[in-house]
Amino acid sequence: MLSPMDIVVVPCLTDNYAYLLVDASGHAVIVDPSEAEPVLAALRERELEPVGIWATHHHHDHIGGVAGLLAEYPKLEVVGSAYDAAHKRIPGITRALSAGDPLWFESRRVRLLFVPGHTLGAVAYLCDGAVFSGDTLFSAGCGRIFEGTPEVMQSSLAKLRALAPDTRLYCGHEYTEKNLQFAQYVEPDNTAIQMRLHQVRELRAAGQPSVPITIEQECAVNPFLRWDTPSVIERARGLGAANDSPVEVFAALRRAKDSY
Repeated sequence: MLSPMDIVVVPCLTDNYAYLLVDASGHAVIVDPSEAEPVLAALRERELEPVGIWATHHHHDHIGGVAGLLAEYPKLEVVGSAYDAAHKRIPGITRALSAGDPLWFESRRVRLLFVPGHTLGAVAYLCDGAVFSGDTLFSAGCGRIFEGTPEVMQSSLAKLRALAPDTRLYCGHEYTEKNLQFAQYVEPDNTAIQMRLHQVRELRAAGQPSVPITIEQECAVNPFLRWDTPSVIERARGLGAANDSPVEVFAALRRAKDSY
């Protein structure tokens, strides 16, 4: 029987998170190393042997530590999307993945989700009941649309929303409190948002991350996953949504968040 996978949250830069996926063997995969030193320190502290790096997308605050990690561990497999590999956007990449390509961590089959919108090469990794979403889906928010369109981004978020309700979300940044403040603006009467905001403030005051959170919990508080909720639709109309379609509701919310 496969042993449980441990997940270590590694704060990086100002508000980024890298993650270590840890097997009972002591092997570890590194997700989105913004910088090398905090990740190296976490590996050494736990006496872990890294076997790979998984990049969700090419932005420097997610891959800035790859070169430093490769200097220390030159045989690491560096995984990213075929799109980012083709555009030479992830230094040191050794494996470019397309839809349906197999990926494993020890004996765990990893499901790769293509989630463009924030960038066109963005991917999320689903492993052992945990999803690593990079900057596509944040707790109570979503990433800005830098390379995609509202249609593309909403479709990507729909893939993440459709995951099993108990899937644990690990996102790329600690933006949760600010995201929840916007969520309150969208749905001021949503008590789940109010409760989550209180919880997050307590966690942050104690120096703890606001992740993980389940997809089920996210669907109760994240306006960018609630495009078919009447109160969110009503707010989106007031924010200029041309109609009540999921894409229009999402686009109106995203525009509002950009200037919030």
